[in-house]
Amino acid sequence: MIYPLLFKPVYKDYIWGGQRILSMYQRDESPGIYAESWELSDRSDGMSVVVNGEFKGKTLHELLNEKGNWLTGQNFDVFPLLIKLIDAKENLSLQVHPDDLSSQKYGGEAKTEMWYILAADAQSSVWACLKKDVEESALKKALTDKKLVDMVQRWDVKKGDVISIPGGRVHAIGAGCMMLEVQQNSNTTYRLYDWDRNGLDGKPRALHIDESLKVIHWDDSANPFGVQEPLDEAHAASLLLQTPYFRLEKHFITEKWDFMWNKQSFQIFFVEEGVVDIQLVGGSETVKKGSTVLIPAAAKRVKIVPKDQATLIRVTLN
Repeated sequence: MIYPLLFKPVYKDYIWGGQRILSMYQRDESPGIYAESWELSDRSDGMSVVVNGEFKGKTLHELLNEKGNWLTGQNFDVFPLLIKLIDAKENLSLQVHPDDLSSQKYGGEAKTEMWYILAADAQSSVWACLKKDVEESALKKALTDKKLVDMVQRWDVKKGDVISIPGGRVHAIGAGCMMLEVQQNSNTTYRLYDWDRNGLDGKPRALHIDESLKVIHWDDSANPFGVQEPLDEAHAASLLLQTPYFRLEKHFITEKWDFMWNKQSFQIFFVEEGVVDIQLVGGSETVKKGSTVLIPAAAKRVKIVPKDQATLIRVTLN
């Protein structure tokens, strides 16, 4: 049966998190720290489980093993992407992830990611890309002097901004940012600097200086913002970002959107605003603001009907 798949979020209580995921999307959870909501994850440390329809109770990994190309459109041993909501009440660490080449050479999982800003405080910012002509010796000295932040470019952000973080790019999410993160299925993070704070156990969190220095792209001083390009759609739509690993689009719909799908990819819809009915041949679901829906690749015709008007973020492989 081909129907829209919904999953139970997996929450993470990292020390920098807040409560905005619950309050923005009216989620009924116990009080606590909600730094991340893993919306779609095929990982043992945060596995997604289907909560609706015929496949209710199955994990994403079980579904992938059983349905294969029906689900993804291509052959994968694990689901290739990890979708998160992130609420940064405090700054995240300055960090870097390996790319495909450095992960093959030095280990770890390659990780390219992107951030779509859902909300931001008036003074919110992110750090992304080294400043021009920063060399390894200067960065090592900055680490010793606890001035690493002076080596990295800082960017003000607002709702609707898109930031690209390929593997090898030094970066940090700043306090006050609420975002949707799309990334390769990886959980390898090398911390360079963590603002001299302690973890939940009262001890400084581990840093990974040697690993970081091996995977940093030293010539990476580009502007990290995605350029939003209009798409040829019957409604207002734009391409947010295209990487070798995923594609993001933004769709603003005010009436029924009925389309055919012929690509070798699943579709993931995040409902940024509004309420929509998503209708496939085997069933439909009404989904509200803050929901993440997985549409199997086998769904060749999709109807999306907004209750009034809605803004959707669509994630695909290509």
